[in-house]
Amino acid sequence: MRIGLLTREYPPEVYGGAGVHVGFLVPRLRELIDVDVHCFGGARADAHAHSSAPGLERANAALQTLSVDLSMVAAVEGVELVHSHTWYANMAGQVAKVLHGIPHVVTAHSLEPRRPWKAEQLGGGYQLSSWVERTAYESADAIIAVSAGMRADVLDCYPALDPARVHVVRNGIDTQAYHPVTEHDALRAHGVDPDRPIVVFVGRITRQKGVGHLIAAAHRIDRDAQIVLCAGAPDTPEIAAETEAAVSELAAARPGVFWIQKMLQPAEVRQFLSHATVFVCPSVYEPLGIVNLEAMACGTAVVASDVGGIPEVVDHGRTGLLAHYDEHDTETFHIQLADSVNELLEDRGRAAEMGAAGRERAVQEFSWASVAEQTVAVYHAARSGHK
Repeated sequence: MRIGLLTREYPPEVYGGAGVHVGFLVPRLRELIDVDVHCFGGARADAHAHSSAPGLERANAALQTLSVDLSMVAAVEGVELVHSHTWYANMAGQVAKVLHGIPHVVTAHSLEPRRPWKAEQLGGGYQLSSWVERTAYESADAIIAVSAGMRADVLDCYPALDPARVHVVRNGIDTQAYHPVTEHDALRAHGVDPDRPIVVFVGRITRQKGVGHLIAAAHRIDRDAQIVLCAGAPDTPEIAAETEAAVSELAAARPGVFWIQKMLQPAEVRQFLSHATVFVCPSVYEPLGIVNLEAMACGTAVVASDVGGIPEVVDHGRTGLLAHYDEHDTETFHIQLADSVNELLEDRGRAAEMGAAGRERAVQEFSWASVAEQTVAVYHAARSGHK
């Protein structure tokens, strides 16, 4: 089988979970089938790169995206199936399905109706991206949800879908790429003391990732712990300014606050995750949360919100602790986050046990080889049911 995999992100241009997903999935898929990758951005040796059409430089970003999609559609002629990732590439998959008469499979990494704050970033483009997603999902031959929680969200947002077309294939983790390390030069370079307790966040500055909630909760976290925020790529100037003000207020109120705004290399991320006493994921929306798997694979206990697919990854009481997120009562959420972090800071032996259990779970239950095999099975189902 020869398929066209359509994605905005592809290594080395990766900024979010969808890019991490395709970066690890494609090599495993290529062990089983032929895969032509079509992505946005600069040229790659192992993928076909596409750019927006000339003349749209000042157009709404959503229009630029659709022009890239049309370039992809023209380039996938001859494949037997297309597989799109995120709304950025969903319309390419939808048009390819209609134009070339081939099945279209969608992987649901997130859902536009669950991310209304994107209107801040895209303006009217958010309405366009929402339309694109709905059109593609309701016409797709199969949809892959990255967690059972995500499957429930897909069916809730798009009730016209036949549930039989929505399959669960959980994200994976490369436990050879993410593993405990002893090196700590990356921490030292940023002034972080590897011999003292460390609370780490890694993620983009976006409403979804909830970094603002962690900053608010950090006022209650043990002052002996270092708070390390590996957080960059703000969605908008407004959220960038909000975060800067909140971090400044936190740093004035307590010692040991470190804000690393650049994109860290994987080797550096491994060091921060490996030396963290606790990793915190305060997301308000998270279909699965690959970053939690990365922390677990590095042998670190996780404190996370209980949203989306996170409870399918973080085993409460065994590999970490979950705090209940309620958008109508964020103060209680902040207290629960801080209390959970402090509980593990006070009992570092328990934190270490959770970290070891997390590593074991990542190795045993979240392999990319299994993800690839399950994905190919969905392709076969999509082809057999294609009309």
